[in-house]
Amino acid sequence: MSNIQINAFFKFCRVKVMEQVVDTIRKIVTIRIQPDKRYTPICCNCKRGIKEIHSHNRRAVRDLNILDAKTFIFVTYRTLKCQSCGYVIEDLGVMDPSKRVTRRLATYILELCKHMTITDVARHLGVDWKTVKKIHKQHLRERFSHEDIGSPRLLAVDEISLKKRHHYLTLIINWEVGRVLWVGEGRKYETLKGFFDSLSDEQRNSIQAIAMDMWDPYIKAVKESCPRAEIVFDQFHVVNAFGKVIDKVRNMEYRKANKEGKEVIKGSKYLLLKNKVNLLPDEKPKLRALLKLNEALTTVYILKDYLKKLWQYRYPKCAERFLNYWCSIATESKIRPVVAFTKTLKRYAYGIINHCRFPIHTSRMEGINNKIKVIKRKAYGFHDIEYFSLIIKNAFTYSN
Repeated sequence: MSNIQINAFFKFCRVKVMEQVVDTIRKIVTIRIQPDKRYTPICCNCKRGIKEIHSHNRRAVRDLNILDAKTFIFVTYRTLKCQSCGYVIEDLGVMDPSKRVTRRLATYILELCKHMTITDVARHLGVDWKTVKKIHKQHLRERFSHEDIGSPRLLAVDEISLKKRHHYLTLIINWEVGRVLWVGEGRKYETLKGFFDSLSDEQRNSIQAIAMDMWDPYIKAVKESCPRAEIVFDQFHVVNAFGKVIDKVRNMEYRKANKEGKEVIKGSKYLLLKNKVNLLPDEKPKLRALLKLNEALTTVYILKDYLKKLWQYRYPKCAERFLNYWCSIATESKIRPVVAFTKTLKRYAYGIINHCRFPIHTSRMEGINNKIKVIKRKAYGFHDIEYFSLIIKNAFTYSN
């Protein structure tokens, strides 16, 4: 061991460095500090000077490494009797009362968390990953505890899968800027209602339209909490719902087909769902053979492409006429899953036609969902839903 002089790096304003020792073999630096009695002790909460000292204590905290040597500071501090806050620890400018690391190490950890997972940060610094998580989570809590989301006009609502067996998170974004405003557990009526309950009357009244899928619990929450807001069902979710109808028809036709027909229909699910422009060269002849073989599959395939034209209309009356025309053609097909879908389409027609006045959609959410999946995969999942929600909000606070 040897004595070193590193006072210049430890200029904490209210303490004196009493001892500095480095163990070159174990690569550990030890610094002992104590309060500078020239200063009146300060309450760590209200920051007022306190003269009444209750007791003296000692604590070891981690500091930034010096080169490749771990640095520990042994702090002697005083417990004060504050008339406003009770018994508190004095603020020496070194560490926060609830942390076992110095403030500057905590700042460095937060900077690393912008680019690394908490496991990587813990491994890099040689600290417990729970310490890193606690620091990061507390910082995010403080950041978003009094967040002002303003008065957004257009919102988009969608869910992401948290884990298997129907565990979801509901995401709400400001559609105009792509900022995640809120994350809630589940995809129930109460989930979305919780977001609207957190808003003021002025904020709720400022919402003009909300893009979402045809999910009744969400619809109920919007109609009750924001009756002035228009609900908009975007093309992706409606066409995706019809894609499930196509798959039902395909399964029905497969069961009715002979051996040769089954060979053609087998494995054709994604051929029928793909857009023509996305078909690979070897898929085009397979699709032609499939459509030539089966009339019902040809019908639903044509109806799928025809349905997409609904979102090309800009006038509500024209869109309504086309919707009724499409439903009449679909009904005439007498294909049971298709006829059932027309009833669903008519029930939710108001939200589809609203697209003419508010051409918003949830496709922006898909990009956000993909990035969230990357965040989750890098961290090998999150067991703490509150922490995961805060990370999502932090990642998309000012996204454009």
